Amino acid sequence: MENIQLDKSQLGIVDGMIDWVRVVDKNNTVLYANKKMKEDLGDIVGRRCYEVFCIDKNCDCCISKSTIANGSIMKKEASIGDRTFMVISSPMWDKAGKTICSVEVFRDITKEKDLAKKIKEKNRKMSDDIKFARNMQIRMLPPKGMYNGLSIDYLYESSESLSGDFFDVFKIDEENTGVYICDVVGHGVTASLLTVFVRQSLRTIAKGTMSLNKIMKELHKTFLALNLDYDKYFSVFLGVYNKTTHEFSYVNAGHNSEPILLRKDGDISLLNSKGYPIANIFDNVKYDVSMLNLNIGDKLFLYTDGITEAKNEANQQYGTDSLINAIQMEGNILNNLKTSINEYCKIHKDDYAVLMVEII
Repeated sequence: MENIQLDKSQLGIVDGMIDWVRVVDKNNTVLYANKKMKEDLGDIVGRRCYEVFCIDKNCDCCISKSTIANGSIMKKEASIGDRTFMVISSPMWDKAGKTICSVEVFRDITKEKDLAKKIKEKNRKMSDDIKFARNMQIRMLPPKGMYNGLSIDYLYESSESLSGDFFDVFKIDEENTGVYICDVVGHGVTASLLTVFVRQSLRTIAKGTMSLNKIMKELHKTFLALNLDYDKYFSVFLGVYNKTTHEFSYVNAGHNSEPILLRKDGDISLLNSKGYPIANIFDNVKYDVSMLNLNIGDKLFLYTDGITEAKNEANQQYGTDSLINAIQMEGNILNNLKTSINEYCKIHKDDYAVLMVEII
């Protein structure tokens, strides 16, 4: 050991470590082992480094040889028995500056590896659960096609795997069909669960009454019963279409994306209506009900602010005007819109949804 330049203070530091530490020469002979390594493995000085672990030859990846040959610090993971170690090999020089030995530190990372494995498994399970929830959310969207005098088509994209945007079209009775779009604050699991709440609540509540104000008041009352935090809320635009009278009645509960009406003759207008969002900061709500007559060939576009507030590289919003321009282009409206928004905004940071309802 005369070539090993370790003074007593250095030996004291090494001996006090809870990691295994040994010094190995170029012939793979152990020249030194610290107190912890000797306690666990016995006196291994003078033995070949690999023999200590009951192996009959050098490791396929011998970091000690690389360290001595190149003077570089090397590291690898090694399985020893039922334990896993992070092994770090550092060079040791003689007085002439020549690398003669490597100092190997074995840090037991078994618990960390087991924990990482468990976390990975939990993440995989969570990922599978979220993927299942995502598929369920998509399956709850109304099928594209005919609905009691209406024809629907849509775009639906989420910034995360689960969306806080949702819409639905459902039959109330033989004459009337409910149409709504909602935007839950936030993204992810919490927001997606609230979209399920809105869907089930509106379908149930609307079966018992034709009064939009009563429907919204009951929706608000049902939401309050959830007793959620104040930062959980949603906006919703709800309309009811009567296929016999062609009347479309609607209310707006805080939905700041005003639906667009495209008449068959090309005339464009916005459905202006205001109201409070569904939140537990309000004890009681009342909404103004608006009504208009629709004709065969007219189209309604219900959408969320993920469209109009999408930003380009210059931090400029897409805006309502761009949305209207895309709607007025010749060809397939939704394909035109999707192309337009994707060209304008390369990365969508918010969910977005567009529901197109055509009177037939």
